[in-house]
Amino acid sequence: MAEATRARVRTAIEELGFVRNESARRLRQGHSRTLGVLVEDVANPYFTDVAKGAEAAMNADGFDAVLCTSDGLAGKEQRCLEFLEEQRVSGVLISPVDLRPDRIARLRASGMAVVLLDRRDATADACSARVDHAAGGEIAVNHLLGLGHTELALVTAEAAPEPCRERRTGAQRVVRQTGDASMVTLYQPTLTATAGQHAAHRLLDRTPAPSAVFCANDLLAIGVVNELMRLGVKVPAEMAVIGYDDIELAATAAVPLTTVRQPRHALGWAAAEMAIAETTDGDRHDHQHMILTPDLVIREST
Repeated sequence: MAEATRARVRTAIEELGFVRNESARRLRQGHSRTLGVLVEDVANPYFTDVAKGAEAAMNADGFDAVLCTSDGLAGKEQRCLEFLEEQRVSGVLISPVDLRPDRIARLRASGMAVVLLDRRDATADACSARVDHAAGGEIAVNHLLGLGHTELALVTAEAAPEPCRERRTGAQRVVRQTGDASMVTLYQPTLTATAGQHAAHRLLDRTPAPSAVFCANDLLAIGVVNELMRLGVKVPAEMAVIGYDDIELAATAAVPLTTVRQPRHALGWAAAEMAIAETTDGDRHDHQHMILTPDLVIREST
């Protein structure tokens, strides 16, 4: 196009206030250099950190991210996936609530890459990136046992997602193998700090009260610690508390929280790279399954 013509087009754009119709452009060109990130709860700092890691990897490869949240609801998850399909995204990273293999197959048949985020499903035709949460549960309980605690409690959610169930499995395995320790499980409605506050009262109502508590995530643990302190219970002298995730708030809690740290940024980054690789490889793509290992961060709550 001649420069004079370009100048006239630019002038017309400015005068008319023209904004490019991105949806129409995608319809002409097929899938865009955009990936969806569908998580359960953006209010949970864990998911925010994972999404940031994914977006950083996408941006490094010239992709953009569209963030959606299911709020743990299967119906909303379905609506989000339909929206992402309408937007012609190249793929989706998803921490699924109710994503069955047949639905994954339909997404992939439409040309979308699918990466399961922190989930495992041997029947799913998709890549996956997850953390070894059973090992994380073992790390947490071994730390408490190493400090001499034998009366333990696990605080988790009633309808806990798969990663939390795996943490419980790992924790229970260590207690069984030890033989001289016991662990009671307290189920709360949610994995929030408010649920942790309520759990603190239930812990103190037990006779005898446990000397150490493993919480399925940091939000629960922060709620437990804050309420114990408010009630005059010394942490960790009278009750030790360990969390899981190592969100930013863990280090700045009233009593800095000992926790099992997940490689959240690395998890999101790895999942995004898998999705980008699938969009690039096409029919030559072989699914990858990455398992990351958590580690212990010791602070003042144990």
